Amino acid sequence: MSGTRITYREAVKQALREALHADPRVFLMGEDVGKYGGCFAVSKGLLDEFGEQRIRDTPLSESAFVGAGIGAALGGLRPIVEIMTVNFSLLALDQIVNTAATLCHMSGGQFPVPVVIRMATGAGRQLAAQHSHSLEAWYAHVPGLRVVEPATIDDARGMLRAALASPDPVIIFEPISLYNMEGELTDAAATVRLEGARVHRAGRDVTLVTYGAGLWRCVTAAETLAADGIEAEIIDLRSLRPLDDATVLASVHRTRRVVIVDEGWRTGSLAAEVGLRIVEQGFYDLDAPVGRVCTDEVPIPYPKHLEDAALPGPERIVAAVRRMFSDEQ
Repeated sequence: MSGTRITYREAVKQALREALHADPRVFLMGEDVGKYGGCFAVSKGLLDEFGEQRIRDTPLSESAFVGAGIGAALGGLRPIVEIMTVNFSLLALDQIVNTAATLCHMSGGQFPVPVVIRMATGAGRQLAAQHSHSLEAWYAHVPGLRVVEPATIDDARGMLRAALASPDPVIIFEPISLYNMEGELTDAAATVRLEGARVHRAGRDVTLVTYGAGLWRCVTAAETLAADGIEAEIIDLRSLRPLDDATVLASVHRTRRVVIVDEGWRTGSLAAEVGLRIVEQGFYDLDAPVGRVCTDEVPIPYPKHLEDAALPGPERIVAAVRRMFSDEQ
């Protein structure tokens, strides 16, 4: 495995194939996952390999098929439910928030709901306002759910295995803009866990906290900042519920400055939650106010140049960090 270069899409497909081979209780269900091969071609070829009992095309009713997945999980199966894009998950909010997230608690632990729900998220592919949402913060708000977002090839390959081993409902967000990304698949994919943030790049001067597609925008920004003599440390949150406060706070303790990069809108964002946790627990480590770079508070535009302008791109991240240092002079 180590050293193999594959796309993010192929890493997810390999994870699905491995899960289907490893456990007869596992099946994939969703709109167009079978004959069409998935809206983003993630499940292409799996119907021929595993058949209609394991790869199930569903009617166009998110509430119905997410509810069916919850019922299958309660019945002892291990369903993987695919929702095309995060905006369509709004049609299944009742099933996810009122049923999947609550049944274990309301039954005193008698009825865990081990369902995995995958959905594409974010912008960057000119899918316009209705299909470019980043609503991770909504789901990270809900007790009873585990929420993760793989940003690397290893995590895209390994998180599904970890999610299927969890007794809790797990939501896996897959950034639309990363499906075509190529990277190296390493042996670390075999030991991926759901919990915990990761230091993706070490640095001494400022911490960039992010997740999903924001990771690679921060990598680009860090390279630009390095040319200015500013070494940025990058934290990939990976798990959005629960959040790993300790890794973030340890980094802020070292660098004493932090900018949070979030593809969600600024108001009520994950960036706001992470920022306040830093202030609550690490205020006296800070040499500058917590910074945030988020998507502009507009419906995501369709034209490419406007879509790029609305998103928290590397240029905006670099500008936020530079302001942080210039304000001290």
